[in-house]
Amino acid sequence: MSGRCGCREFTRAELARRSLAEAGKGLPAIEPGMPAPAGTGLTRRSLLVRGGALALSVYGASLLRPRALLEGIAEAAGSQGRVLVSVFLEGGIDSLSVLAPVADDTYRRMRPALRLAPGDGPTWTEDPRLQWHPAAAPLHQLHGEGKVTVFPAIGYSNADQSHFTSRHYWEVGELSVRANTGWLGRLLDVVGSNDNPLQGLSLDGSLSPSLATARVPVAATWGPRYDLWAPGVWGEVEDLMFETFSRLGVTAEGSRDKQLSGAGRVVRQAGTLRSQLQAFSGEIDSPVAYPDDEHFSESLAGLAAMLDAGMPITVASVGAPGAYDTHDEQASTLGQDLAQTCATLLAFQRDLEARGLDDRVLTMVWSEFGRRPEENGEGSSAGTDHGAGGCAFLIGTPARGTMVGEWPGLGTLDEDDNLRSTSDFRAAYCSLLEQWFGVDADAVIPGAGGFARPALIG
Repeated sequence: MSGRCGCREFTRAELARRSLAEAGKGLPAIEPGMPAPAGTGLTRRSLLVRGGALALSVYGASLLRPRALLEGIAEAAGSQGRVLVSVFLEGGIDSLSVLAPVADDTYRRMRPALRLAPGDGPTWTEDPRLQWHPAAAPLHQLHGEGKVTVFPAIGYSNADQSHFTSRHYWEVGELSVRANTGWLGRLLDVVGSNDNPLQGLSLDGSLSPSLATARVPVAATWGPRYDLWAPGVWGEVEDLMFETFSRLGVTAEGSRDKQLSGAGRVVRQAGTLRSQLQAFSGEIDSPVAYPDDEHFSESLAGLAAMLDAGMPITVASVGAPGAYDTHDEQASTLGQDLAQTCATLLAFQRDLEARGLDDRVLTMVWSEFGRRPEENGEGSSAGTDHGAGGCAFLIGTPARGTMVGEWPGLGTLDEDDNLRSTSDFRAAYCSLLEQWFGVDADAVIPGAGGFARPALIG
């Protein structure tokens, strides 16, 4: 994980967000006007797994009975519903490097040190004025297969260039600093279950604000591993014990005694759940090779395996490797981080295809904003400052695979001399809700009626 950032506001924002690992204890005082991340104050129940080697944190579970956790997951397991994976590029990705207008004289003048040269990367087929960064070649490959929808200039009007505030807007799905539930959390409040916390899974160790709910439980793990265990029992004896419990549970479940039947059902479901989760108690066996970047690769490989095993996941969230707040040393650090991210995204898509899951999984890659068109001035260390219009990608076999929002060019910038947005992130959310999940966007996104719905699903 890269730790580079010359931006104090970015650092303060991250310190605030990390306090979500202590959800319910409030946030530190960061600065006036900063919105509290969605989910702040949600109750958290930690479940020790594998003797404490991993904690599964369940958020919004104050009324969730212990056995309801097992019942809910076991009963929902095996579902074949549609899934959305949210991948966050932390710090504000430079869209003018990911898709660079290499032949534009204004681009060459604004970026004497950072500009890409014609031929450095493949041309973007939908707009030949733009060229992929060479590190983004895996996205170019998937786009050529019709599996990547590109938003070349996405954002919102009057862009707030604060990391914390702009990211908050994307997470909650509205331009409000007071919103305290995430847009994916509100989706789960509509379609989710009262007793299946795996329906919304954050893989970064604490609650992802976009998954913060008002009604149903969601969960967080550090990476993909999750299992049930028996204290002091292991190996073949442990396997025999759980197998026996399951058989006894099946027998008891058929009893006319309601209490005995209920207890039998819980035991039987617990055994089923353990069997389903055994694949995630050790190293994940993937049908494709993933890059060796540890957490991000392990998380996506584990997620594919969990979906393959029928784990009842509807939405999942994970942060990409690297720090994209490239005020300094952008030429070297952006390429390194982008290469890791894109190679892993390609591996994840190939993994889903190999498992026959690719028709029901979409991956949305996003960042809080783009960077300024003009690089830092003379005497700086060759980076770019906070901008407005950024880039985003929707990856998957069901994706329509065509551009959303035109490339605006550098001839007319916004009032702050930043790249203009030609698509709104809330409009993309509305389309995903309605075209992918079949949910009325008005029930999730405030003011949804004011947004046109771009076609995202092929």
